[in-house]
Amino acid sequence: MNELYPLKFKPRFLEKIWGGERMKTVLGMDFSPLPNCGEAWVLSGVPGSETRVRNGFLKGNELNELVEIYMEDLVGEATFERFGSEFPILVKFIDSNDYLSIQVHPDDALAARRGIGNGKSEMWYILDAAPGAEIISGFSRKTDAKTYLDFLEQKKLKDILNIEKPERGDVFNIPAGRIHALGPGILLAEIQQTSDTTYRVYDWDRVDEKGKSRELHKELALEAIDFDGPQSARTPYRRQLNKTISLVDTPHFTTRILNFDKPLRKDYSELDSFVIYVCVEGKTRFECASSADHLGKGETLLIPAVTQQIVLSPTEECTILEVFIS
Repeated sequence: MNELYPLKFKPRFLEKIWGGERMKTVLGMDFSPLPNCGEAWVLSGVPGSETRVRNGFLKGNELNELVEIYMEDLVGEATFERFGSEFPILVKFIDSNDYLSIQVHPDDALAARRGIGNGKSEMWYILDAAPGAEIISGFSRKTDAKTYLDFLEQKKLKDILNIEKPERGDVFNIPAGRIHALGPGILLAEIQQTSDTTYRVYDWDRVDEKGKSRELHKELALEAIDFDGPQSARTPYRRQLNKTISLVDTPHFTTRILNFDKPLRKDYSELDSFVIYVCVEGKTRFECASSADHLGKGETLLIPAVTQQIVLSPTEECTILEVFIS
């Protein structure tokens, strides 16, 4: 069997009623012929929506096929024992040109009871935010199901929700159960559990070009919602040049940030996990025992668990999200 190497994948693009053009204009992705691209799934093991390799001898293979073939060599022994042949992390870029629906995701326990696979906890890294852009995250005060339903029925739900004003470089942690939404003018990278379960509770009364509104899931959402408040999702951190800084550490994924303008050597020999690089700014060359290539803004790299060391040599100041399971 040929030696595993760091893998790049071809994105899967999703048209959304709230999508825009920034996948193309900011990240350089070609999502033709979609008029409004809201999401680019750049690393996905979601069944039926797996991304395919676009570099090296494994070009054309789907992600979960590779997990099944290479097992712990690709994802790590503990990760393979825990998740089997389904890759456990989904990485997206999201371009919100309008409000997303107010929504919530189930946690692992509720998802298991409903037979829908994993729950969905996620985090966001803000690449760009227009002046005045808003993020909804949880409730502005402690509430209960009756109060929530009353405000929802009156179409005043936003009045009891927590509003954040995101800026470029901000990090937001959205655990399963937290009601949330993106406002217009935001481009972000999302790291999440492998799941495509979203319960919409309010979609701003909008309809598509055929006059049809999107499906809501008010009853399914009710059991999923965490009613405690206030619930700020903003995750403070101090960016430091040429150092690895922790952002989010959960049972589902760990995310760190690397902001560097000189070569860095990363040693993963003690880590029993794959590592994902999500490049959110700049460009760098990477080199390891099995291959060498470049990684630029908007690209994602999957580093196999058997890769012990990798050297990053930036061609310009570069910022990368480093994701793994600890």
